[in-house]
Amino acid sequence: MADVKVSGAVRSTPRPGCPDLAARPEAEPAAGPVLRPRGLQDLRRGRRPVALHYPAGDLLVVSGLPGSGKSTLMRRCVRTPLVDSQLVREEYATRLPDWLPYALYRPLVRIAHYRRLRRAVLAGGPLTVHDCGAVPYVRQWLVRAAERQGRRVHLILLDASAEEARDGQRVRGQAVSGYAFARHREAGRRLRRRLAGTGEPPAGCASAVVLDRAGARALREIVFVAS
Repeated sequence: MADVKVSGAVRSTPRPGCPDLAARPEAEPAAGPVLRPRGLQDLRRGRRPVALHYPAGDLLVVSGLPGSGKSTLMRRCVRTPLVDSQLVREEYATRLPDWLPYALYRPLVRIAHYRRLRRAVLAGGPLTVHDCGAVPYVRQWLVRAAERQGRRVHLILLDASAEEARDGQRVRGQAVSGYAFARHREAGRRLRRRLAGTGEPPAGCASAVVLDRAGARALREIVFVAS
């Protein structure tokens, strides 16, 4: 089990020249239990830490169904630079006509997101990444890149039901097609089966935290601190 203790807040510095890496404003220290994740930790059964602290310089991947609350969690809690495909999509949406369907410019959004992701990872330093989970080789590349840099990858899985995720999509006004949602659900099922079967994080990950939506709402900060 991981140590649970109270710790202070940490200031994060935005990386120059990377407007896609959203620097989080400094916040007051979280009042409550702080978890330093190790191994596989399932927090869906009553544990409600208010903060997750990771080693300085490591890389965090946040995964889950579209609409599960990944972007909301990261924007509220993350104190380091982050790369979120949702932010890229919103940037394009503000520059393009409202009548233009997202499906037509989705390839541009993906290319821009992966280019920004590669640049951010190679720059080094703590980083949080939105991972839809439907493209396994992205996480595999993140693990290999981090290993070459001498740092570790951690995973947060938001385990929302299909109904909760669909509700989340309706709230944000961005529904995912049935085909794409089915791919995401299957990828999520595979990951949950792997975690349940091995009792360990996915290959290459130093830790994995599984949260339900209530646990995600209880979190107040996700920071990277010196060991």
